[in-house]
Order: sequence, then C-alpha cells, then structure tokens
Amino acid sequence: MRMRLGVVCVAVASLVVAGISGCAADGENGAGSAEEPIKIGAILSETGSYAGLGESEINAIQLEVDAINEAGGVNGREIQVIIEDDGTDEARAVAAATKLIDQDEVVAILGATGTGQTMAVRNEVRRAGIPLVSMAGGSVITDDFDPLVFQTPWPNRLVVPYILDVMAEQGWTEVALITDAGGYGKDGRDVILGAVDEAGATIVADETFNPGDTDMSAQLTKIRAAEPDAILMWTAGSEAVTIAKNRVQLGIDMPLVGGPGIARREFAEGAGGDAEGVILAAGKILLPETYGEDTEAYQVVTDFIGRYEERFGEQPDIFAGHAYDALHLTVEALKRLPAEFTSEALRDEIEATEGFVGMDGTFTFSADDHNGLTEDDLFTYRISGGDWVALDE
Repeated sequence: MRMRLGVVCVAVASLVVAGISGCAADGENGAGSAEEPIKIGAILSETGSYAGLGESEINAIQLEVDAINEAGGVNGREIQVIIEDDGTDEARAVAAATKLIDQDEVVAILGATGTGQTMAVRNEVRRAGIPLVSMAGGSVITDDFDPLVFQTPWPNRLVVPYILDVMAEQGWTEVALITDAGGYGKDGRDVILGAVDEAGATIVADETFNPGDTDMSAQLTKIRAAEPDAILMWTAGSEAVTIAKNRVQLGIDMPLVGGPGIARREFAEGAGGDAEGVILAAGKILLPETYGEDTEAYQVVTDFIGRYEERFGEQPDIFAGHAYDALHLTVEALKRLPAEFTSEALRDEIEATEGFVGMDGTFTFSADDHNGLTEDDLFTYRISGGDWVALDE
C-alpha cells in the first residue's frame, strides 16, 4: 500500500473550493512546505440522475471550506477541496479518482455521491492507500469491509428494518416494491428482501426501473393489480418524481413510502402535490428540534442550517448533511496529526473518531465499523405542503 505524504499543493481541477489559489512546486514524494494548503478530493454527481444530490453536497463543501479556512484552517494551513463531477456514472467516477490521486495528489477523497460510484473507485483508493469517506447509503459500502473506506449516511441495513417496522405499525404488511437498478436501489432491494420476513411483511410485487427512465406506468400498473397495502420505493435518483406523478395519474391511492434517497427538495418540490402524504425515513436534520433543543447536536445542526440558508437561500437537505459530515470527519482527523503525515496515519485518525456530532448523527468508528450510526439517528417524516413534517403531525 502506497503511503502519500500529507503536505501538498494545489493543481488545476474542474472545480476547486479553497481560500487561496497559489501553488508551489511539489517536493519529493508529493511533500511540500508547511505553508502550502492541504488538498482533499471530492467525487460528486454534479450532473446525471443524482445531480440534485450533488448540488447540495457541493454547496455544503463550499460553505464549510470557507468557514474552516476563515477560522485558521487545519493547524494553521488552509484546506482545498478539488471537486470532480462523475455524472452519476461509474466509469467517470473511476476516471475522477485516478485524476485526483495521480495528478492532484490529494490526501483523501470525499464521495462518491452514489453507491455504485463509491464501489467503483475502491480499487483506485486501494492502489493509492488513501482514505475514502463516502456520502452514499448502500450497505455494501461498509459491509463489504475495506479499512480505507468510511461512510456518512445511514446504510440501508439500518434504514430498511426501521421503515418496514413503521409500515407494519400502520398495518401495511402487503408491500409492493419498486427500486432502481443502480447501486443504491439494487442494494436496498437486496436488504429489503432479506429483512421482510422478520418484519412480518410480504412482497406482493417486485418491480425495477433503470436510471434515466422517464415513465413508470407499466411497473405501477402491475403494482396496482397486486393490490398491496402500500408501495415501497427505493431510489435516490430524479426518477422518484416520475413515480410519484405516474402513481397519481393512474389513480393509485395506496400510500407511497421511501427511504433517505427521496429526502431532498428536488423530490418534494419536483413532484409538487403528487408528493403529498409520501412517507419516508431519514435523519433528523430536516426537523432539528427532534434532536432536543438542549443538545449539542441541535446547536451544531441549527448553526449549519442558519449559515446554509443565509448563503444559498434554502434549508439544507440530508445530502448537504452527508457532505458536511464527510468533510468535517476528515478535517477533525487532520487536526490531530502533525504537519507531515502519511495517508495511513490519516486513515487511522479517521477510524479513531469517537463521539463526533454531525448532521447525520453522532459518529463513533471502530476497527470493524466504519459507519458508526444507529437507528436512534433516524426519524420518520411525511411530506405535507411541499415540506417535511413528523409522521404523526
């Protein structure tokens, strides 16, 4: 495993988020002076099916890099985040990782936005020996354990049993499933099929679609014929809007339920009235009072929300929270390291994270757990009037 020295400078990239733009020549083995900024890479979906997710992540990273650098950076050094767009495509994600590693010599990578893209870049990360902090929710990311790979969202293995229990409480045990064929949807479907018996539920229809599909009428017609109690939709793509709209167009009145993949403005606003009443499970950032107003988490989250709203004119969604956590988990680990460090030392410090209060919950990693979240970090929402409210409200 190659260990990259963590004293680096900045090269030109498709998008650089930083407080300064100068760059001195690299020293031997990628090392430079202590005055040079620390470079971190990010692979995000600025375009493609996950563009709505990537936009929030980019906003959060821009906001937090500015705040970190204005506060003095990391041990007196500024940080720079070089963002590459993977277009929600696995091959482009690999190309982005190669560039960030070989040309930009980043000390860590944040991302990818999607599960499939995250899994696709793992070989490049292993080759370089640098840590990867993913913002995707597939269980496979940390269940298929790699010592270099960490994860900020709640994995499907946590969310699926949680939402199935919520559905059972509502009396919805005859479930129709519709999932995308991409990494997150496929992972979610696998977890659902493995958890449904324990939840006391039955899958009465099992339909899939491809990222980019623009009509789900055929799948929904089959689902209607199966007469389920509710429809469980598992996707993080823009196609969720199409499902919500087609469901109403077809006159299907059974409840529509989803996971964190639809906890974004793109869905709630894009589907408009067709999203009314949709139920989903996600983290508490959407209603920060659920943390408890006397908690540290409430203070941390509301501070971020306030700064995000002031800069971008809207409340952050959970994907902005994933990016906040990925960046700050990395930065907090960097702060515990000396001026010159190896990628192995950075990986070890990220793994040593204990009690970090972030947007997605309170993170404690270990040698065999690189997610560190629990069901206590989840909450159940209902979409009402284009906004999120508590399920029982």
